[in-house]
Amino acid sequence: MTGLMNRRLFLNGVLGCSVAASPLVTPVTLASAPWDARLVVIILRGAMDGLDVVQPYGDPDLAGLRRTLTTGPENGALDLDGFYALHPGFSTLKPLWDAGEVAFAHAVSTPYRDQRSHFDGQDLLEAGTGTDVPRAARTDGWLNRLLQDLPGVDAQTTYAIGVDDLLIARGAQEVSRWSPDARLRLSEQAQKLLELVYHDDPLFRDAAVEAIDITQSLSEAPDLEPVETAMMEGMMAATRNGSASRVAEFAAQRLRQDTRIAAFSVNGWDTHAKQAGAMTRRLGGLADTISILREDLGAEVWGKTTVLAMTEFGRTARENGSEGTDHGTAGAMVMAGGAVRGGKVYGDWPGLSDSALYQGRDLMPMRDVRAYAGWVMRGLFGLETSRIERSVFPGLDLGPDPGVIL
Repeated sequence: MTGLMNRRLFLNGVLGCSVAASPLVTPVTLASAPWDARLVVIILRGAMDGLDVVQPYGDPDLAGLRRTLTTGPENGALDLDGFYALHPGFSTLKPLWDAGEVAFAHAVSTPYRDQRSHFDGQDLLEAGTGTDVPRAARTDGWLNRLLQDLPGVDAQTTYAIGVDDLLIARGAQEVSRWSPDARLRLSEQAQKLLELVYHDDPLFRDAAVEAIDITQSLSEAPDLEPVETAMMEGMMAATRNGSASRVAEFAAQRLRQDTRIAAFSVNGWDTHAKQAGAMTRRLGGLADTISILREDLGAEVWGKTTVLAMTEFGRTARENGSEGTDHGTAGAMVMAGGAVRGGKVYGDWPGLSDSALYQGRDLMPMRDVRAYAGWVMRGLFGLETSRIERSVFPGLDLGPDPGVIL
């Protein structure tokens, strides 16, 4: 087993950079418990443009900031309430909005400011701390701290699935971690092609041969526990083609049983150029993910479920010269589920005039995104606000209850 583990570590190191940005291997965390409410947390990596997703077309300054991006119903967006409109890529969620099962929180952010690094922003989002905690000290995540404060969590049925574990689920509460077979096996033809390409380069030739050996040994490993074998079989469809919707199918399957908390990430929200097409595709995929959760969970379980889709920061209010947007500050959070008081955009609107923008370029943050997550925990699990402010999100002032949970 030691040799196999060493090879796994080597493979993770070799593939780490590409896997971290790839949707082919999506980290998933699952936790079971005796209570009945369900929570699904989706980390949207790359900084989703909240101004594009939930468009404040009633703000007179929006249209002047965006030349090619959709702004309002006259350009194809779906009116929500006379002020906000939904990006057409999210159109399949409009019936859920009408049914009161989808809501949004606008002008939200973590405490992260000004540096606009994806890695730092995601780290702070998942750690759930303030900027007073150095990055090196952010060794656990807020979802794990939540688990520590909830009764009856069973470590044997708590899984982090994917090559990389999610920081949001890392911590003192034991979580079983396992990496699914992400179909790293190479066909015989692919092996021959690699050998031919690298035949005259001893460095890459030897590395390619070793990588082939590693993938074969991992896929043929005889020492997996029966439960791991079952999980592998269940995850084959969930990771195929890198589809987040497949992961949603797997998560729903588990949530229908003993699992109560699930978390995974969806990549690809960094839209510096040609944002219109990229946003349509990504929102369509996210809408499919939410719709699959709703359909596969069934009415009874969906009625006890809350889905939170969160991103590390928003994007600039002004469109750039490449028909995209750059890293910004405040953005939007997606909330869905039968337990959500939907059909509403939560939060105070700061405005988009030059004087209202943060540093003259970004949507001004009006509320900490952690406060919404905290009040969801309060509503779903009955966790005391003092414990949320002290243990889950240390140092956070939750502020007034926005009333997201029914």
